[in-house]
Amino acid sequence: MLSPKKVKFRKQQKNRIKGMALRGSSVVFGDIGLKALEPGKLTNQQIESARIAMMRHIKRGGKVWIRVFPDKPITAKPAETRQGKGKGAPVGWCAPIRRGRVLYEIKGVSLELASEALRRASYKLPIKTSIVFREA
Repeated sequence: MLSPKKVKFRKQQKNRIKGMALRGSSVVFGDIGLKALEPGKLTNQQIESARIAMMRHIKRGGKVWIRVFPDKPITAKPAETRQGKGKGAPVGWCAPIRRGRVLYEIKGVSLELASEALRRASYKLPIKTSIVFREA
C-alpha cells in the first residue's frame, strides 16, 4: 500500500477541499489519463485497487503513472466510545483531490485498450472522473 515512510506529525486536521487543481491538471507523462471532475479524498486502498484494475486489463503492457500520493493521515475513534478525550488514532492514509487533477496516466498501449483500462479504474474510485488525452 502507498503510505509515507516518515511524517512530522501523526495527526492532521481534515480541512475542506475547494477550488480547481493548480498543479497536476494536464497529462504530462503518458498519452491518456484519468482526470477528477469533483473534489474528494482517495484512500490508499482505493488508489491501489484502481491501479490493479488497470494493470489486469492491459496485462502488464505499457507503463502506468500514479499522479497522486496519500500523504494525509485519517483518524478514527473506536466504536461505542464517548465523545471527548481527544482525537482518535491514525487508521489510514488519503490523498485530497481537487477538481481537475490527473490521477493516472498510461503510455505504450493502444488508446482503445488504455481508455478501457482507465474506465475500469474509474469504477474503483469514489469521485466522478473523465478520460483525457495528451495535448500535442
